[in-house]
Amino acid sequence: MRKVLPYLKKSYKSIVLILGLLIVQAMCDLTLPDYTSRIINVGVQQGGIESSSFEVIRKEKLEEILLFASNETKEKVLASYHLLDRSTMTEEEVQKIKEKYPLIETEALYELEAIDESAKEEIEKQLVAPALVDYLLTSTGEESVAIQNSIKEQLPESLRDANLIEIFKSLPEEMMAPIRDKIYESFASFPESIASQSVIAVVKEEYKAIGMNTDAIQSNYILMSGLKMLGLALVSMMATILVGFLGSRVAARFAHDLREALYTKALAFGPTEFKSFGVASLITRSTNDIQQVQMLIVMTLRVICYAPIIGVGGVIKAMGANSSMAWIIAVAVMAVMSLVVTVFAIAMPKFKKVQKLIDKLNQVSREILNGIPVIRAFSNQKHEEERFDEANGRLRKTMLFVDRVMALMMPTMMFVMNGICVLIVWQGAKGIDSGAMQVGDMLAFIQYTMQIVMAFLMISMFSIIFPRANVSMGRIAEVLKTTPAVVDPVHPKSFGRRIKGLVEFKNVSFRYPDSDEDVLTDINFTATPGTTTAFIGSTGSGKSTLINLIPRLYDVTKGEILVDGVNVKEVTQHDLHEKIGFVPQKGVLFSGTIASNILYGNQEKNPEDLKEAARIAQATEFIEEKEEKYDHPIAQGGTNVSGGQKQRLSIARAIASHPEIYIFDDSFSALDFKTDAALRKELYKSIQDETVFIVAQRVSTIMHADQIVVLDDGKIKGIGTHQTLLKTCPIYKEIAESQLTKEELANE
Repeated sequence: MRKVLPYLKKSYKSIVLILGLLIVQAMCDLTLPDYTSRIINVGVQQGGIESSSFEVIRKEKLEEILLFASNETKEKVLASYHLLDRSTMTEEEVQKIKEKYPLIETEALYELEAIDESAKEEIEKQLVAPALVDYLLTSTGEESVAIQNSIKEQLPESLRDANLIEIFKSLPEEMMAPIRDKIYESFASFPESIASQSVIAVVKEEYKAIGMNTDAIQSNYILMSGLKMLGLALVSMMATILVGFLGSRVAARFAHDLREALYTKALAFGPTEFKSFGVASLITRSTNDIQQVQMLIVMTLRVICYAPIIGVGGVIKAMGANSSMAWIIAVAVMAVMSLVVTVFAIAMPKFKKVQKLIDKLNQVSREILNGIPVIRAFSNQKHEEERFDEANGRLRKTMLFVDRVMALMMPTMMFVMNGICVLIVWQGAKGIDSGAMQVGDMLAFIQYTMQIVMAFLMISMFSIIFPRANVSMGRIAEVLKTTPAVVDPVHPKSFGRRIKGLVEFKNVSFRYPDSDEDVLTDINFTATPGTTTAFIGSTGSGKSTLINLIPRLYDVTKGEILVDGVNVKEVTQHDLHEKIGFVPQKGVLFSGTIASNILYGNQEKNPEDLKEAARIAQATEFIEEKEEKYDHPIAQGGTNVSGGQKQRLSIARAIASHPEIYIFDDSFSALDFKTDAALRKELYKSIQDETVFIVAQRVSTIMHADQIVVLDDGKIKGIGTHQTLLKTCPIYKEIAESQLTKEELANE
């Protein structure tokens, strides 16, 4: 993972912005349940009246309430109010006050000062008990009247018809003090929520008495709360959209850079690495595996980073709503975590297996599609279908198992969530019945709990994607951390300018990385500019391996290869390859046109070079027959041209690049004798100062070379001209006699 994640560095600004937006989104989402609670508790149950501290109260009523408060409380409360005295106001001020409080003309009012919330809460606490006592002594409700009558029964008969408030006003302070203490003692065990709502009822009655429109207060509160919720929802929606947009961009850029790095790394690989990984696996890693990691990045930025924020925030908010039900959250979290861990343990091994099965399916598909002509020729379609069905069936079974395990997660999670809701309602109903909790608080607690559970559900989604993506990251990192067998030197040298095309093999031996024996042993020869060096020998004698050492497709095990007097290991591969025009055994063409393929290595894209290279390679004739001529399209892999045409275009491509060294690895095998002879004739004419290497199976192709190297079992058995080798090398003579008639040998 550490090898892959650094590719996110370029997008660190976007990631920081995403985290900021996620915090904004979480804050909005966590605030919404609070507004739901307020609408129910305050807007519906309290009639829109938020505070029990009396924003405005009649002077006579406040003095009546404070009758049951201590002297200290009286001082604090009165200090927080100011008297609306009509006699000291201007006509304009009086008119404004009348609009708010219609009874200003008949009664004096106290209005609450602009104080902070903590001071307002303190006043609320101070007024709860006195306000409730006053309400019980003055209300005409059935329960209040019963309490009033029980108090009057304890008074002398002469006072039973008098107003209780007037009686308490007439009592001296030494008599009122124990009464207050008794009142506060009885209200100490009163549930706070019930006491608060009871005082709100007193406040509401007072507002009605003053002439305020309590229905409008309730409607305005609900409307404003709803608008605030709508605003929070819109902000949350915008944050979600931006997070999705930025997250997708970050993931796409990450995948682009990672795919580019993987592709660049693969281009540096040699035959050893390709054999180790396999072409099908490299393709899977650069497509399917990167797609899995890209999906993980998107999910991480959009969901997984959000989950802990909303989870922790939900816990804090839920504890604030009602800490007595914290155990329900613990039960929910434990249930979800147990489910996630179980699924993770079951699915993880299967996810690792899936990627290998995809590799196998791609490999089988590639083999079958590439070998269709051979399969049809041997009527072996049924066998190949069975091979494909086997690979496809194993992948299907594994994917079905994983999908079934994952399919169980959602209904199980929904069962857990619904069970938690039932548990909260059951427990919350008890709290509401006892007065310890309000309905809105219970609904808010349900929402917060669902947010917490959803956070873990999001993490569970991560547990679905992460195992597969983790395997993919490991496979990608495996490619990225692989050091190619052939690498450029730390301090490369430059080729000299005096000699161009000189190639020297000095005591060269080579063995493949996975082999215990040398393929080439003690190879020594020199190829000078302007000469042709040919290689011949039986199959497996090491001809192709030897010339593959010149462009460093492999590095020698012992000895050294010098080009222009410099060891090929001491220069960059780019500088070395610029000197070489390489035509492999199997001609490789790219999708495009004939012109684009011939000029593939020509930096100037010169039209004259295009036609000249085609003429030398004997490709002009079939090119001119095409309707589009040099603009004739070439299909992927050159499947729309014959083997001989493909070889000639490959040779033309090497010629058009004007190298100093030509390497033809059995590149004339698909040509007929006439075309072969004509091509070699033109080639020898046009190449005067360059060094030419030819690997061939036919003696007729190489008999005019300046020197012929005869290989057998990885060792040089003879070097010289055709005539010399006929006399001195039995192996060469045997090969020549098997291919040429006695007359051809005598003429040569």
